[in-house]
Amino acid sequence: MTDMTDMTDQRDQMITIPAGEYAIGSDSFYPEEAPVRSIEIRSFLIDAAPVTNAEFARFVSDTGYVTVSEKPPDPVLYPNLPPDQQNPESAVFIPPPASVDRNQPMSWWALIEGADWRHPQGPDTGIDDLMDHPVVHLAYVDALAYAQWAGKRLPTAEEWEVAARGGLVQQNYSWGEEMMPDGQWLANVWQGPFPWTNEQTDGWFWTSPVGSFPPNGYGLVDMCGNVWEWTSTLFPVPKGEQERRIIKGGSFLCAENYCHRFRPAALMGQTTDTATCHMGFRCATDLA
Repeated sequence: MTDMTDMTDQRDQMITIPAGEYAIGSDSFYPEEAPVRSIEIRSFLIDAAPVTNAEFARFVSDTGYVTVSEKPPDPVLYPNLPPDQQNPESAVFIPPPASVDRNQPMSWWALIEGADWRHPQGPDTGIDDLMDHPVVHLAYVDALAYAQWAGKRLPTAEEWEVAARGGLVQQNYSWGEEMMPDGQWLANVWQGPFPWTNEQTDGWFWTSPVGSFPPNGYGLVDMCGNVWEWTSTLFPVPKGEQERRIIKGGSFLCAENYCHRFRPAALMGQTTDTATCHMGFRCATDLA
């Protein structure tokens, strides 16, 4: 079991978001972000940074937990999957050749057997030098399991957005209106023509250590870019389709010229059994 010292340390790394009325959403980018609307939230705590490999490793050591990407696909969800495809695997970004049409996004994703949180780019890779990077390759239930162990929960999409804005009102980014104030990159995102060439002018090709870029007005880091983050909010889907949850924040694979979603208002719906090399999470908790 986790001792109280561990739990106190984790809670000390959380930031209080004040109760109040906030404007969320955007009318300027993708249709799912609209309309701009006003919401009321109660005060809550949210992790200052995404959960890291070191933190998730402590959880696994304490509980013996096995993630979704370390197990064969759920036969209930995939009853007709051929036997040769019933292996533990996860989605990894593979930079495509220049001839690839970027209207075919599956061209740069591969389901790689043996890719998981310990092996973020495939079975021959590891995290020994990435312990301060966000943990990735986690499905929704994996994030929930960690949150429960830590005595926390996942934030709602509304809470997440309010926290990401850092106290700013209707600004495009966590730091303000301009993407690159004073010519500086303030998040780990893609530079160059996506998906072919990442010029890495922000210093990173894949994930970066949490806190590599300045915090927002609330003291939260990596609310834009680095990794997408799970929230507890359902994403609307037609009846009969697989459940999706809203993910927020964008990732190191978001580019202004393709997926301009490294903004507080941006969101996507992700199937809950999906794990990828650019998706992680942070936790929240209610104030007592």
